[in-house]
Amino acid sequence: MKSSVNVAGQPQPRSIRHQAFDDAFDADELDEARRWRQSFQPSSIPKGQTVFSRSSGPGGQHVNKTETKAITSWPVSQLMSILPKMLHTGLRESRYYAERNDCISLQAQTSRSRTANADENHQKLFEEIQRLYEERVPSETSPEKRQKYAQLKKSSTEARLKGKKLQSSKKSTRRSGGYE
Repeated sequence: MKSSVNVAGQPQPRSIRHQAFDDAFDADELDEARRWRQSFQPSSIPKGQTVFSRSSGPGGQHVNKTETKAITSWPVSQLMSILPKMLHTGLRESRYYAERNDCISLQAQTSRSRTANADENHQKLFEEIQRLYEERVPSETSPEKRQKYAQLKKSSTEARLKGKKLQSSKKSTRRSGGYE
């Protein structure tokens, strides 16, 4: 039996390929995620814990004397409380995930201002959450596509049954001694 690969990289049976993409997900979780997306704003992200250190790179004596590099971390458990269930596994797969502390950690040192760097971290987290959403939550399947997949499924089932009937008739012909 041929199989393709699903979103999680697992093989899936041929029949599942003939369905709309979002049919493979739990409908309640999809609805929750889509409702969450409509109300999600950067201000709904928790503050996180920010520490400052000395920056590196150009900037002369200012860089050497001030601690403007902002390193902000958010515990994964804290972020899970504000995110829909479909995004939870994505947090720990993010490139910003720090396994040792079980947190998302970001750093910025582009500005000479501590608050600007801390705000940049906050914005980076917002963009990372948006990216996770785009990657993990499928858009709604159009009625035309749903109809197309229904037709594909129907034709696939008919072809499978036709093949089975043909095979069955061959076997019954052999049993009854149809060859003379």
